[in-house]
Amino acid sequence: MKATANRSRLGAALRLLRRQKDLTLSEVSQRTGFSVPTLSKVENDRLSLSYDKLIRLSEGLGVDIAQLFAPVDGQTTPSSITGRRSVNRTGDGELVATRNYDYRYLSTDVTRKKFIPILTELHAKSLEEFGDLVKHGGEEFIFVLEGEVEVHTELYAPLVLSAGESTYLDSAMGHAYVKRGDGPCRIIGVCSATESHLREVAENSPPPEPATRAKTAPAKPRKPAKHR
Repeated sequence: MKATANRSRLGAALRLLRRQKDLTLSEVSQRTGFSVPTLSKVENDRLSLSYDKLIRLSEGLGVDIAQLFAPVDGQTTPSSITGRRSVNRTGDGELVATRNYDYRYLSTDVTRKKFIPILTELHAKSLEEFGDLVKHGGEEFIFVLEGEVEVHTELYAPLVLSAGESTYLDSAMGHAYVKRGDGPCRIIGVCSATESHLREVAENSPPPEPATRAKTAPAKPRKPAKHR
C-alpha cells in the first residue's frame, strides 16, 4: 500500500510541476533523457523510479527532489513520517569522487531530508592545489574525524582543526577544506542545502586524478523505497 501511495504522489507531483512550467511530455523528455512513454507511465502511477532516476528527473525539471513527493490536491503526508530512520553501516552510502574530495552521501534511502549528511575524505594539501573556493546554498557543520584540516574562507583567516574539533559556517561564503600532512584526513559534514544542489556542485568539481591516487569502488546506493 505504501509503495502505491508513494507512486501516486510522484505521478501527481510530476503532472503538477509539468503544468506549472507549461511543459509537454516531449519537452520533459528532452530535459531529462526519459522517453515519453516512461514519463507517461510515471504520471499515470504505473511506474516507480529508482533514487538516481529521481535525482535525474528533479534536476531536469529544475526542482528539489522533495517536490516530487510533496502532497498534491489535498493529499496528506503520512503520519509515520515522524518516525522514519536510516542506519548507515560501514561502506554504506553513495560515493562521488572529485579531485579534492571523496564525498560519501549517507542515508540515501531517505528522501525529503532537511539536512544532508556527507562523509568526506580530503585530498588537496594546499589552497593552491585545491583551486577556487566553493560556494553553495545553505549552511554546514563540519566535524573532523581523522587528521588535521585547514579551513579557508573568503571572510576569515585560515583555521586549523584537529580530530574532535568542528566548525559551522555559511555555505554561501567561499570555502575550502584542505588536509595537513600525508596521513588520511576525514570529516563528517551536515549541510542544509538541497541534495540536488550539492550534487550539482560536486559534479562540476574537477574529476579525480587516477594517476596520483587509487580508485575507490563506490558502494551500492541504497534504495529510497521505505522512507518517503
